[in-house]
Amino acid sequence: MARKRRDTNVFNLSFLDIMACGFGAVILFFVIINHQQVERTDAEVADISGEVNLVETELRLEQLNLAKLQNSLAEIEEEIVTAQGASDRLLDQVDETQEELSTQEQETAARREHLNQLITDLQEMEKRLEQIQQLEQQGGEGIRQFVGEGDRQYLTGLRVGGERILIMLDASASMLDSTIVNIIRRRNLPDDQKKRSEKWQRAVRTIDWLTTQIPPESQFQIYSFNTQARPVLDGTRGQWLDTDDGRTLDRAVEALRDVVPAEGTRMHAVTETIASMRPLPDNVFLITDGLPTQGMTPATRRDTVTSRQRERFFRDALEDMPLGVSVNTILFPMEGDPMAASSFWRLAIVTGGSFMTPSKDWP
Repeated sequence: MARKRRDTNVFNLSFLDIMACGFGAVILFFVIINHQQVERTDAEVADISGEVNLVETELRLEQLNLAKLQNSLAEIEEEIVTAQGASDRLLDQVDETQEELSTQEQETAARREHLNQLITDLQEMEKRLEQIQQLEQQGGEGIRQFVGEGDRQYLTGLRVGGERILIMLDASASMLDSTIVNIIRRRNLPDDQKKRSEKWQRAVRTIDWLTTQIPPESQFQIYSFNTQARPVLDGTRGQWLDTDDGRTLDRAVEALRDVVPAEGTRMHAVTETIASMRPLPDNVFLITDGLPTQGMTPATRRDTVTSRQRERFFRDALEDMPLGVSVNTILFPMEGDPMAASSFWRLAIVTGGSFMTPSKDWP
């Protein structure tokens, strides 16, 4: 019997094994490759994460730097504002300095003009002195003489004459002393101590001396003044008094001793009193220590008064001075009023009166 030939099958077990092995090898190869790829990816991811962390760190640092820069910018802006304010103040100071310089230049020009006027007045006074010397050679020993302690002779230049003689005594607080410090100290003392002040006693003695020179046939009136003027004898405002053999003069001098220096000084009180007298006085004797500290209206506050303001108050008051009245000034100078002497000197020249600054032991 013939053997049946077996059919050939290419997909036998061996072939499948080979294919399976090959496929497995391919899979293993891909697994190996994929594992290496994952490792590389992890490494790259780690590297990128490190870089990200570094960038984040740098970003935080930059944010801190930005905050610092912002703070610095704010400080710089504040400094700019401060510097701008300082610059504005400096410009204001420059403007003020320029104004002060302009004012000082004007004052310098005014002082120069005032000095020139003083020189002119001095020349006129020298002419008058020459005339006085000629009169002395022609008619006697002196114009006025007063025998003081030790038989001292005083050339005063005062002519206590005329039909009507008005004596005005400054009774302001400055008459308590010659220095500002002592004036401030003494004005707080009791009234009895104020009246015993040496400067005030000199002023009272001066009035006492003047009353001894009034001619018997003349009429007189005595006023004290500070911010207001008032007669030393009550009830005699605006009246001319007879000498009455000296009894009325004695009463007036005694009443004067009760006056207490106080308050400031108004020259308007003097000119108003002179203008109110009827008839007008022939001679006015003004005993004072300086230029006024108040103007037309009495001050309500104690403000500091400059030298220029005091000169202006003086000039304003003289506008109300009646014409034809001789003003004779006896000045007891005080500290801080350098223009008083020249101002009253000019007043004497303009009115035909006299001016003197006596020694401390006069009269």
